Amino acid sequence: MKIKLILMPIIMTIIPMTIKANNMIKYNYQQIENVKVFYREAGNPDKPTILLLHGFPSSSVMFRQLMPELADEYHLIAPDMPGFGQTEAPDKPNFEYSFYNLARTIDKFTEAIGLTQFR
Repeated sequence: MKIKLILMPIIMTIIPMTIKANNMIKYNYQQIENVKVFYREAGNPDKPTILLLHGFPSSSVMFRQLMPELADEYHLIAPDMPGFGQTEAPDKPNFEYSFYNLARTIDKFTEAIGLTQFR
């Protein structure tokens, strides 16, 4: 019985956080040349935009708990880089995996979704 009493407060804390996150974060794709880029979006597009770029080896999932916390004050965009997360991983002959090309893809991504200013 003690275990049940200890777990209930933990479960009651996790469930509202999960519901808040699921209601606030939208999941989208944007085609950039031969790569289908997955991204998470939260917050009001009229507010200042923060572009959240993940490191190596990771994905936008690393921001899943941060985004609901910032969504009231900012518009948030968190793409997955090509070959990571839910973004496509094109074959090497079809995509040059270099820092230059990853940056170029993200630049084209921001243009495609209409970001003109971000922090």
